[in-house]
Amino acid sequence: MISLQALLLVAVVILVIGALWGAGFLLVERDEDRVIDVVQRALARDAQGSLVLRPTAELRELREDIPDLWFLVWDRQGRALSEGTVPSEFANIGNALDHISQARLGWQLLDDDPRKPAARLKRVNTEAGNVQVLTATQGRLSGGKALLTTALTFFGIALPALLLMAAATLIATPMVVRRAFAGLDATADQARRIDIHQRGAQLPVDRIPLEVVPLVSAVNDALARLDEGYSRHKRFVADAAHELRTPIAILNTRLESLPPGPDRARLLEDTARLATLAEQLLDIQRLNRCEHPFARVDLVTVAQGVAADLAPLAIAAGYELSFDATAGQIETLGDRAALERALTNLVQNAIQHGGRRGAISIHVGRPATIDVTDEGAGIPPDQRALIFEPFYRLAPLDRGAGLGLNMVREFVLLHGGHVSVLDGPNGGACFRMTLPPAPAQQD
Repeated sequence: MISLQALLLVAVVILVIGALWGAGFLLVERDEDRVIDVVQRALARDAQGSLVLRPTAELRELREDIPDLWFLVWDRQGRALSEGTVPSEFANIGNALDHISQARLGWQLLDDDPRKPAARLKRVNTEAGNVQVLTATQGRLSGGKALLTTALTFFGIALPALLLMAAATLIATPMVVRRAFAGLDATADQARRIDIHQRGAQLPVDRIPLEVVPLVSAVNDALARLDEGYSRHKRFVADAAHELRTPIAILNTRLESLPPGPDRARLLEDTARLATLAEQLLDIQRLNRCEHPFARVDLVTVAQGVAADLAPLAIAAGYELSFDATAGQIETLGDRAALERALTNLVQNAIQHGGRRGAISIHVGRPATIDVTDEGAGIPPDQRALIFEPFYRLAPLDRGAGLGLNMVREFVLLHGGHVSVLDGPNGGACFRMTLPPAPAQQD
C-alpha cells in the first residue's frame, strides 16, 4: 500500500512539474539574481571614472543565453550604464530610488500583463563602488535553481505528504481491516463447529465484509445441498432396512418350522445376522433420534432384557450365556433404546466371533459399566482401536458388514462415555462400555 502511494505521489509531482514546465512557469523563470551577480563582477570604471563592463566569460555567456537581456546601472554620482532595450517605464527612474536597497517593481492588478515582467532593483558593492542595478530579465532556469526548485517541491510537498499517508496507512489500515474482519472470525469459529450430525447449519453473513459475502453464500448453498443429499441417503437406508425386516421375519418363521438339526441352526444364525444388519442400518437413524434430555436408565434392567432376548440364539450357537450385576440398580442418564441396541450389538458380536464354545458373560458394575466377555481367540492389541471403524473386519473373509462395533461406539459417545477392549479372564475379549453415572436423587 505504501509503495503504491509513493509511486502515485511521485507520478503526481512529475505531472505537476511537467505541466508547469509546459506552461512556461519553469522554462521561463525569472533569474534576475544571476544577472545582477554577473553585472556586479564585471562592473568597473575607465580613466574618466565612467562605469564600464569588463568582457568577462560570465557576461558573454549571459548575453548568449538571454537574447533580450537588459539592465540599468547607476551610482550615487548620477553616472549610469545600460545594456539592451530598457523599458520606458524604468528608463527614467534615475536617482529617484537612491535610498532603496532592494525592491521589486511591478504593475497594478488591472494592468498585470505576463509580457511585462516585474523589474528587480538591488544595491550592490562592486569594484566601481556602490551602485544600483535594475533588470527584469527572463531566461532559462539555471541548473542550480532547477535542482533547488525540484528539491523544494519534493522535500517540501511530496515527502511530507508521503510520510503522512504512510503513517495513516500503518495506523489506520490494520484498525480498519481488523474491524472489517471481526465478523469473519466469528463466522470461521462457527464453521469449525459444524459436524456431520448438525443438520441445517448455515454461516451468518450479516457481519462479514461485502467482498466475502459471495464466498460465504456459496458455502451456505453447498451446506444446504449436502444436507439434502444426506437426508436422501438416510431416507434410502431407513426404507431399505424396513423393507428387509419383513422378508427376514418371514424367512426366520419358516426356518423355525423345520426339523431340528445342524443345518437349521446355521440357517437361523444366518437369518439372525441379516436381521442384525437391518437393525444396524436402522441404528444409523436412531443415532439422531435419541431422546433429549436424557432420562434415568437402569443398566441392570437393560442388561437383563438383552440377555433374555439373546439367550436362545447364544445357546443354539453352542455358548453358555450368564448375567450378573454388582448391585440391584445401577443408573445412568441416557436413551434406553439406544443403550439396548449397543449392548445387543456387543452380545451378537461375541456370539459371532467367540469360537462357538465356552461362555459369554454380561456383567454390570459400578459406577456405570457393562462388560461383555467371551472365551474366543481375542483381539490383538494393535487391532483394538481399528475394530470400531465402520466396515473394518479382522479377517478379510469374516462374515458381517463391520457396522456393529462402530454403532456401539457412536451410541456410547452420544451418552458421554467410551467403549474399550480388554483381555478376558479366560482368554478371549472383554468389551466394556463405560457411561457417566446418574446423579444421586434428592429425597
